[in-house]
Amino acid sequence: MSEITLSSNSLRLHRPAIAGATTALVLLTLINFLNYIDRYLLAGELSLVKAGVTDHGLPPTDAQMGALTFWFFITYMLAAPLTGWLGDRFPRKPLIVTGVIFWSLCNFFTGSVHTYFALNLRHAALGIGEASFGIFAPALLADFYPEKDRNRILSIFYLAIPVGAALGYLAGGMIGERYGWQMPFFASAVPGLILAVLLIFWMREPQRGASEALKATVDTSTVTGLARNQAYLYATIGMAMTVFSMGGISAWIPEFFHRVGGDSVGHASFVVGAITAVTGVFGTGIGGWLAQIWLKTNHRALYLLSAWSALLAIPPALLAFFGPRWAMLPGIALAEFCIFLGTGPLNAAIVNSVGAVIRSSAIAVELFLIHALGDAPSPWLIGRVSDATNLRIGMALTLVALLVAALLLFRGARYAPPLSTQEV
Repeated sequence: MSEITLSSNSLRLHRPAIAGATTALVLLTLINFLNYIDRYLLAGELSLVKAGVTDHGLPPTDAQMGALTFWFFITYMLAAPLTGWLGDRFPRKPLIVTGVIFWSLCNFFTGSVHTYFALNLRHAALGIGEASFGIFAPALLADFYPEKDRNRILSIFYLAIPVGAALGYLAGGMIGERYGWQMPFFASAVPGLILAVLLIFWMREPQRGASEALKATVDTSTVTGLARNQAYLYATIGMAMTVFSMGGISAWIPEFFHRVGGDSVGHASFVVGAITAVTGVFGTGIGGWLAQIWLKTNHRALYLLSAWSALLAIPPALLAFFGPRWAMLPGIALAEFCIFLGTGPLNAAIVNSVGAVIRSSAIAVELFLIHALGDAPSPWLIGRVSDATNLRIGMALTLVALLVAALLLFRGARYAPPLSTQEV
């Protein structure tokens, strides 16, 4: 039975998770895990790919390799508005299954890639499939779990980022070094098809808004209202700046260890993968735990913890990029740990800031903005700066983004809605 608490401001309902929620969380987290493996395969074997493809008979430049991620996110962003519209009007489960199958087939296509143009085309197509999942999965989980549990649940869901990224680095560098740069993409395609089948038979579609404490009204559930929602806007733009930094670091840090640190491609990908897995799991888990405790006394905790995570990451990242060689590994490890502290809480803040009936559209707008301002341009910009100067200076762009993210999130904390309400 739901627990009902009356206050002077609102009627607050604490609802339990919807039946089938655990199964959905496990399957969607596994798919998100594979999603990030696919996304970081390229970064784990960047030098191998550069040697394996040509651009008019010549090896690609750093700027061109960074542009692969740029075009991936261009298609990702262009697909987002349509997928968000679909997600608010049609069942999400078949849409997720279609997206997973599509991106798995894109990985199979990599076997016929030999030129930079074909690789770019394949990488851009991958963004369409991944965009659908990135929009639908958080919205669907929000329908399974009530507001008070979403920070915890999304922290679990987003643990897939560091673990998937770590295995992506490892698979890209180590499998690619031994069997050729195309083999890691083949290896990641089969699990995607298997998970799509499991999703069809094991996961149910929840009723839209089933776990909402307060049913949304017309005034709190319109897409146009997003432009007036300060809580949503500050969290989204703050996330974009964090993603700029994370995207730039993740795309170039294995190459940074290889080029600046002198590691082999395989060893660099192994080291970065191990760092990402350990710091990501502990950072995301501890960040979600701290935010859950802080929320008991301060409804702004999701914003404040995310702001501090960005700010605290700057000093160790600065040491890693410009300090002595021995400081590279501990500096990156501590910086990544700090960044990951805010992953779950900030995503929960965005989900909680909007009503259920427009949640897919709101997440689509969020994904468009965070990629347009974040990890779509950052790898390319770092590559351009690296071509003009060196990779150390290119990586410094991520430090500026972290500072801007912290300032935006501290400001956005003023508009954090109480957990008993959701205003658009």
